Amino acid sequence: MAREQFKRKNSEAARETIAIIIEREISDPRIDMTTVTGVEVSPDKSFANVYVSNDPERYEQVLAGLESAKGRIRTLLGKALGWRNTPELRFFIDDSIDEGQRVADILAEADARREQFKAEEAAGDE
Repeated sequence: MAREQFKRKNSEAARETIAIIIEREISDPRIDMTTVTGVEVSPDKSFANVYVSNDPERYEQVLAGLESAKGRIRTLLGKALGWRNTPELRFFIDDSIDEGQRVADILAEADARREQFKAEEAAGDE
């Protein structure tokens, strides 16, 4: 349990720091408006999976920009956190926000159909 809490603490510290670095220190327009949604740091801190989100149309651009800035982000992360080992960064798109929006759209459409059905039913009763 303590190990899991330690891992979670490291991952959250890395997420906050990487988000600040991307927002304030990296001027690549390909990664503008990128949100760091999560980070998973390995127990030995040898690597970190960084999950990001942006507009779906820009996913390839965002990943290219992050790959290009990976060395600088890693250097700044190491300085900010002061860890003995600075993890190798691996960037991934977090499409859970897109999936959530898709589900919300489906539910809204079902709601609209239900209201339409009720209106048609009420009109038929008259």
